[in-house]
Amino acid sequence: MSEMVTGQPTDAELVLAAQHGDVGALGLLLARHEASMRAVAVGILGFRPEAEDAVQDAALVALRRLTDLRDPSAVTPWLHAIVRNGCRMQVRRTPPLPLADLTSLLPVSLDGDPAALLDQQALADWVWSAIERLSPTLRLVTMLRYFTGVTAYEQLADVCGVPVGTVRSRLNQARRKLYDALLDTADAPHDDATAWTRVHRQHAEEILHAAVHGDFGAALAARWDPRLRTTWPGGVHTVGLDHLSRAMDQDLDDGVRQRLTNVVAGREVVIWETDLINPPDDPFHCPPAVLWVQSLHGGRVSGLSMFHPHPRGRVEPAA
Repeated sequence: MSEMVTGQPTDAELVLAAQHGDVGALGLLLARHEASMRAVAVGILGFRPEAEDAVQDAALVALRRLTDLRDPSAVTPWLHAIVRNGCRMQVRRTPPLPLADLTSLLPVSLDGDPAALLDQQALADWVWSAIERLSPTLRLVTMLRYFTGVTAYEQLADVCGVPVGTVRSRLNQARRKLYDALLDTADAPHDDATAWTRVHRQHAEEILHAAVHGDFGAALAARWDPRLRTTWPGGVHTVGLDHLSRAMDQDLDDGVRQRLTNVVAGREVVIWETDLINPPDDPFHCPPAVLWVQSLHGGRVSGLSMFHPHPRGRVEPAA
């Protein structure tokens, strides 16, 4: 469907606009071709849920690879080829495979530093606006699985406090709902995701810097809820900032330092990833890394879950 009613852009015009970061053009292009893509999938897989999955996957792959399309007028056969390839992959699968990697949801590859995840700012804001439309449980597992170093289903289950099967189910739901949200929000205004993350990265750096200089408690009190509810590795629960302050002070006294490696920020959830640097004379004092999963309420951190992605021991809050 390359020729449109007079006054509407052609497919080629939409492709060119989308390749230059116009998310509205990209959303319109995908919506325009959804029916024909579904017809291709049904022709291969039949009227089954897998056919709808193939359409969603193909559209999301197109988001990431649109800049690879050399001939904008050939977008229809290009999209259909993506659908066919996805269907053939499903046919070749013997046992059902876990959820396809969310890289297919994004305009660029997830290779490399998560902080450099998305090259095009408009598309980055679009994706994060769609993520914010997910329910809290789907949003959390999506942020963890695709934007942090916590990728194993068993680890995700530990962080979220649910069985592995529930993690798989939530990721599958998240992919489908995120696809719908991307199309629904193509023309909507989007928050500046990079600026939001920058603010929270600065906050994280200030907090960790204050800890080293003996001001951790005061830094927490400025932005964290005094009734903070913390879940520690091993499942221990505490209420209040004092427990967190004492645990940090104990680590510092033992010569352990934290180095911030990644910040993932949403409106209601912020995740810090830090390396734990042990003293040379006690290299296994702490596990190598810790995840800070923070829940925000009214702009303040009201809940915290601490998790070691590669546990080699158990860390409890100071008594």
